[in-house]
Amino acid sequence: MPSGFLIAALYAALSRPTLASLAAGLPLALAGLLLRAWAAGHLAKNQTLTTSGPFAYTRNPLYAGSLAAAAGFALAGRSWWPAVVFAVYFLLVYWPAIGEEESHLRQLFPEYAAYAARVPRLLPRVRAESAAGAPFRFSLYLRNREYQALAAGLAAAALLLLKLPR
Repeated sequence: MPSGFLIAALYAALSRPTLASLAAGLPLALAGLLLRAWAAGHLAKNQTLTTSGPFAYTRNPLYAGSLAAAAGFALAGRSWWPAVVFAVYFLLVYWPAIGEEESHLRQLFPEYAAYAARVPRLLPRVRAESAAGAPFRFSLYLRNREYQALAAGLAAAALLLLKLPR
């Protein structure tokens, strides 16, 4: 998506990392990327209603992971402008996409309405909806191409390390 490249360029230009900001932000960014990876390993798109793994805590763990990763990278980069741009982008692009995806899932899976009534939309709850569920499958992680988010996260971390003052 071209707008993602613009946000990345803004981030690259405006970030001012320090060792302290990296120590504070990179663990949060990593947690977001790990949440996305965990979700991707459970998600069989349009085949079954996924309620296992992180989907037992939130209906949208990929978006929640993206928010955590963005917050972590904003903190690590010590520049609030990219964070503001991402927040606006999330509200204008991702939030409507969540609604469209939920509408699609309601049509595809009759049991989605009951699931949606039990599990929060975005912010995860502390306890899982149920303990049972399918295990993480690395093949789904690969099929969902979640390694691309990991690669982008590693590139952002490398950029921040290169921008550290000497």
